[in-house]
Amino acid sequence: HFFGVDTDILPVSVIEGDSVTLYTDIETIQQEEIIWYFNDIPIADITGDQSKNCTDVQCNNGAERFRGRLKLDHQTGSLTITNINTTDSGLYTLQINSSSESLLLVCVSDAPEQDKMKTKSVKEGESVTLDPGVVKTTNYLMKWLFNGIRITEINGDISFNCTDVQCNNGAERFRGRLRLDHQTGSLTITNTRTTDSGLYKLQISSSRFTIIKSFIVNVTGEYHLFSHTLDFIIIKSSAAAASVTRCSVLLSVVSRYVFYSTC
Repeated sequence: HFFGVDTDILPVSVIEGDSVTLYTDIETIQQEEIIWYFNDIPIADITGDQSKNCTDVQCNNGAERFRGRLKLDHQTGSLTITNINTTDSGLYTLQINSSSESLLLVCVSDAPEQDKMKTKSVKEGESVTLDPGVVKTTNYLMKWLFNGIRITEINGDISFNCTDVQCNNGAERFRGRLRLDHQTGSLTITNTRTTDSGLYKLQISSSRFTIIKSFIVNVTGEYHLFSHTLDFIIIKSSAAAASVTRCSVLLSVVSRYVFYSTC
Protein backbone atom coordinates (compact mmCIF):
# COMPACT_ATOMS: atom_id res chain seq x y z
CA HIS A 1 0.00 0.00 0.00
CA PHE A 2 3.02 2.29 -0.27
CA PHE A 3 3.36 2.28 -4.06
CA GLY A 4 3.03 5.73 -5.58
CA VAL A 5 4.32 7.49 -2.46
CA ASP A 6 6.82 10.18 -3.43
CA THR A 7 9.47 9.22 -0.91
CA ASP A 8 13.16 8.57 -1.56
CA ILE A 9 14.41 5.11 -0.67
CA LEU A 10 17.53 5.25 1.48
CA PRO A 11 19.87 2.25 1.13
CA VAL A 12 21.44 0.96 4.35
CA SER A 13 24.23 -1.61 3.99
CA VAL A 14 25.18 -3.73 6.99
CA ILE A 15 27.02 -6.96 7.69
CA GLU A 16 25.55 -9.98 9.45
CA GLY A 17 25.83 -9.56 13.22
CA ASP A 18 25.65 -5.74 13.21
CA SER A 19 22.95 -3.71 14.95
CA VAL A 20 21.06 -0.94 13.15
CA THR A 21 18.77 1.79 14.50
CA LEU A 22 16.21 3.45 12.19
CA TYR A 23 15.15 6.94 13.30
CA THR A 24 11.80 8.74 13.17
CA ASP A 25 12.90 12.39 13.67
CA ILE A 26 10.37 12.68 16.52
CA GLU A 27 11.71 13.92 19.86
CA THR A 28 8.75 12.85 22.03
CA ILE A 29 5.68 10.89 20.96
CA GLN A 30 2.47 12.63 21.98
CA GLN A 31 -0.59 12.00 19.79
CA GLU A 32 1.29 10.33 16.94
CA GLU A 33 0.82 6.70 16.00
CA ILE A 34 4.01 5.21 14.58
CA ILE A 35 4.04 1.94 12.67
CA TRP A 36 7.11 0.21 11.26
CA TYR A 37 6.63 -2.21 8.36
CA PHE A 38 9.03 -4.83 7.00
CA ASN A 39 8.18 -5.72 3.39
CA ASP A 40 4.65 -4.43 4.03
CA ILE A 41 4.20 -6.49 7.23
CA PRO A 42 3.73 -4.54 10.50
CA ILE A 43 6.55 -5.28 12.96
CA ALA A 44 6.21 -2.41 15.48
CA ASP A 45 3.38 -0.11 16.53
CA ILE A 46 3.66 2.63 19.12
CA THR A 47 1.34 5.40 20.31
CA GLY A 48 1.10 7.74 23.26
CA ASP A 49 -0.91 4.96 24.96
CA GLN A 50 1.73 2.36 25.87
CA SER A 51 -0.92 -0.29 26.49
CA LYS A 52 -1.46 -0.43 22.71
CA ASN A 53 2.22 -0.77 21.75
CA CYS A 54 3.49 -3.94 20.07
CA THR A 55 6.55 -5.42 18.37
CA ASP A 56 7.03 -8.39 16.04
CA VAL A 57 4.89 -11.35 17.14
CA GLN A 58 2.40 -9.11 19.01
CA CYS A 59 1.77 -7.01 15.87
CA ASN A 60 1.64 -9.78 13.32
CA ASN A 61 -0.81 -12.44 14.50
CA GLY A 62 1.81 -14.69 15.98
CA ALA A 63 4.32 -14.68 13.09
CA GLU A 64 7.62 -14.16 14.87
CA ARG A 65 10.41 -13.21 12.48
CA PHE A 66 12.87 -11.27 14.62
CA ARG A 67 12.68 -13.41 17.78
CA GLY A 68 13.33 -10.78 20.41
CA ARG A 69 15.83 -8.79 18.32
CA LEU A 70 13.64 -5.68 17.95
CA LYS A 71 14.04 -2.77 20.39
CA LEU A 72 11.55 0.09 20.22
CA ASP A 73 12.29 3.51 21.72
CA HIS A 74 9.03 4.43 23.47
CA GLN A 75 9.94 8.12 23.51
CA THR A 76 10.93 8.65 19.88
CA GLY A 77 9.59 5.56 18.10
CA SER A 78 13.01 4.68 16.68
CA LEU A 79 13.48 0.99 15.87
CA THR A 80 16.65 -1.03 16.59
CA ILE A 81 17.36 -4.44 15.07
CA THR A 82 20.09 -6.30 16.95
CA ASN A 83 22.29 -9.14 15.68
CA ILE A 84 20.95 -8.62 12.18
CA ASN A 85 21.01 -11.50 9.69
CA THR A 86 20.55 -11.92 5.95
CA THR A 87 16.83 -12.76 6.22
CA ASP A 88 16.32 -9.24 7.65
CA SER A 89 17.20 -7.71 4.25
CA GLY A 90 14.27 -5.83 2.76
CA LEU A 91 12.24 -2.62 2.70
CA TYR A 92 11.49 -0.97 6.06
CA THR A 93 8.77 1.67 5.99
CA LEU A 94 7.98 4.24 8.67
CA GLN A 95 4.35 5.35 8.86
CA ILE A 96 3.31 8.24 11.11
CA ASN A 97 -0.42 8.93 11.51
CA SER A 98 -1.31 6.89 8.37
CA SER A 99 1.19 8.78 6.21
CA SER A 100 4.36 7.14 4.88
CA GLU A 101 7.35 9.17 6.06
CA SER A 102 10.43 7.22 4.97
CA LEU A 103 11.56 4.11 3.16
CA LEU A 104 14.82 2.37 4.06
CA LEU A 105 16.17 -0.52 2.02
CA VAL A 106 18.32 -2.59 4.38
CA CYS A 107 20.82 -4.91 2.68
CA VAL A 108 22.53 -7.47 4.94
CA SER A 109 25.70 -9.11 3.63
CA ASP A 110 27.12 -12.42 4.81
CA ALA A 111 29.98 -12.06 7.27
CA PRO A 112 33.12 -14.10 6.51
CA GLU A 113 33.27 -17.17 8.74
CA GLN A 114 36.28 -15.85 10.66
CA ASP A 115 34.50 -12.55 11.35
CA LYS A 116 31.15 -13.83 12.59
CA MET A 117 32.20 -13.66 16.23
CA LYS A 118 34.25 -10.49 15.53
CA THR A 119 36.75 -11.52 18.18
CA LYS A 120 40.40 -10.59 17.70
CA SER A 121 43.12 -12.31 19.75
CA VAL A 122 46.71 -11.04 19.68
CA LYS A 123 49.83 -11.24 21.80
CA GLU A 124 51.07 -8.23 23.72
CA GLY A 125 53.20 -6.01 21.47
CA GLU A 126 51.48 -7.05 18.24
CA SER A 127 49.17 -4.81 16.20
CA VAL A 128 45.48 -5.50 15.62
CA THR A 129 43.17 -3.98 12.99
CA LEU A 130 39.40 -3.73 13.45
CA ASP A 131 37.92 -3.60 9.95
CA PRO A 132 34.21 -2.68 9.80
CA GLY A 133 33.95 -3.66 6.13
CA VAL A 134 32.44 -0.35 4.99
CA VAL A 135 33.53 2.55 2.83
CA LYS A 136 32.99 5.93 4.43
CA THR A 137 30.63 8.41 2.79
CA THR A 138 30.70 12.13 3.42
CA ASN A 139 27.37 12.24 5.27
CA TYR A 140 28.35 9.77 7.98
CA LEU A 141 29.73 10.35 11.46
CA MET A 142 32.04 7.54 12.57
CA LYS A 143 32.84 7.07 16.23
CA TRP A 144 34.89 4.31 17.90
CA LEU A 145 34.18 3.47 21.56
CA PHE A 146 36.30 1.38 23.92
CA ASN A 147 34.26 -0.04 26.80
CA GLY A 148 31.79 2.80 26.25
CA ILE A 149 34.43 5.58 26.10
CA ARG A 150 34.93 7.51 22.85
CA ILE A 151 38.47 7.06 21.50
CA THR A 152 38.16 8.26 17.87
CA GLU A 153 35.70 10.28 15.84
CA ILE A 154 35.47 11.38 12.21
CA ASN A 155 32.96 14.04 11.24
CA GLY A 156 31.40 13.62 7.81
CA ASP A 157 32.85 16.88 6.48
CA ILE A 158 36.21 16.46 8.30
CA SER A 159 35.46 19.62 10.32
CA PHE A 160 36.10 17.70 13.53
CA ASN A 161 38.30 14.67 14.00
CA CYS A 162 39.81 13.35 17.21
CA THR A 163 41.71 10.39 18.62
CA ASP A 164 42.28 9.26 22.20
CA VAL A 165 43.23 12.23 24.42
CA GLN A 166 41.47 14.74 22.12
CA CYS A 167 38.20 12.78 22.30
CA ASN A 168 38.22 11.95 25.99
CA ASN A 169 38.82 15.17 27.90
CA GLY A 170 42.52 14.59 28.33
CA ALA A 171 42.38 10.93 29.47
CA GLU A 172 45.12 9.37 27.34
CA ARG A 173 44.99 5.58 27.31
CA PHE A 174 46.55 4.58 24.00
CA ARG A 175 49.35 7.22 23.88
CA GLY A 176 49.74 7.58 20.13
CA ARG A 177 49.08 3.90 19.35
CA LEU A 178 45.83 4.42 17.39
CA ARG A 179 45.74 4.58 13.57
CA LEU A 180 42.44 5.49 11.92
CA ASP A 181 41.69 4.96 8.22
CA HIS A 182 39.61 7.98 7.25
CA GLN A 183 38.26 6.24 4.14
CA THR A 184 37.07 2.92 5.56
CA GLY A 185 36.82 3.64 9.28
CA SER A 186 39.22 0.81 10.13
CA LEU A 187 41.00 1.18 13.47
CA THR A 188 44.51 -0.19 14.09
CA ILE A 189 46.00 -0.45 17.58
CA THR A 190 49.78 -0.75 17.51
CA ASN A 191 52.04 -2.19 20.23
CA THR A 192 49.05 -3.66 22.06
CA ARG A 193 48.92 -4.13 25.83
CA THR A 194 46.81 -6.38 28.00
CA THR A 195 44.92 -3.28 29.17
CA ASP A 196 43.68 -2.85 25.58
CA SER A 197 41.49 -5.96 25.97
CA GLY A 198 37.78 -5.19 25.94
CA LEU A 199 34.75 -4.30 23.82
CA TYR A 200 35.21 -1.96 20.86
CA LYS A 201 32.20 -0.51 19.04
CA LEU A 202 32.04 1.50 15.84
CA GLN A 203 28.99 3.76 15.50
CA ILE A 204 28.21 4.89 11.94
CA SER A 205 25.52 7.57 12.07
CA SER A 206 23.43 9.70 9.76
CA SER A 207 20.23 11.64 10.38
CA ARG A 208 18.18 8.58 9.37
CA PHE A 209 19.99 5.63 10.94
CA THR A 210 22.86 4.37 13.11
CA ILE A 211 24.81 1.17 12.52
CA ILE A 212 26.79 -0.39 15.38
CA LYS A 213 29.60 -2.85 14.72
CA SER A 214 31.09 -4.61 17.75
CA PHE A 215 34.48 -6.25 18.22
CA ILE A 216 36.00 -8.06 21.19
CA VAL A 217 39.78 -7.76 21.53
CA ASN A 218 41.79 -10.14 23.71
CA VAL A 219 45.44 -9.25 24.30
CA THR A 220 47.47 -11.95 26.03
CA GLY A 221 50.75 -11.23 27.80
CA GLU A 222 54.13 -12.52 26.70
CA TYR A 223 55.43 -15.15 29.13
CA HIS A 224 59.20 -15.65 29.51
CA LEU A 225 60.56 -18.70 31.35
CA PHE A 226 63.87 -18.47 33.14
CA SER A 227 65.47 -20.34 36.02
CA HIS A 228 68.18 -19.79 38.56
CA THR A 229 69.74 -22.03 41.22
CA LEU A 230 70.55 -20.72 44.67
CA ASP A 231 72.89 -22.55 47.05
CA PHE A 232 72.64 -22.14 50.77
CA ILE A 233 73.70 -24.05 53.90
CA ILE A 234 71.46 -25.42 56.59
CA ILE A 235 73.17 -26.09 59.93
CA LYS A 236 71.51 -28.56 62.22
CA SER A 237 72.79 -28.85 65.74
CA SER A 238 72.05 -31.11 68.67
CA ALA A 239 73.69 -31.99 71.94
CA ALA A 240 75.25 -35.03 70.29
CA ALA A 241 76.54 -33.64 66.97
CA ALA A 242 76.30 -30.95 64.36
CA SER A 243 75.64 -31.55 60.69
CA VAL A 244 75.89 -29.34 57.67
CA THR A 245 73.59 -29.83 54.68
CA ARG A 246 73.98 -28.09 51.34
CA CYS A 247 70.68 -27.44 49.61
CA SER A 248 69.85 -26.10 46.16
CA VAL A 249 66.63 -24.29 45.31
CA LEU A 250 65.48 -23.95 41.72
CA LEU A 251 63.44 -20.85 41.03
CA SER A 252 61.29 -20.93 37.89
CA VAL A 253 59.58 -17.68 37.05
CA VAL A 254 56.77 -17.51 34.53
CA SER A 255 55.41 -13.99 34.22
CA ARG A 256 54.31 -13.04 37.75
CA TYR A 257 54.27 -16.53 39.23
CA VAL A 258 57.19 -18.10 41.17
CA PHE A 259 57.52 -21.86 41.60
CA TYR A 260 60.15 -23.23 43.95
CA SER A 261 61.33 -26.47 45.46
CA THR A 262 62.26 -27.03 49.06
CA CYS A 263 64.78 -29.30 50.74
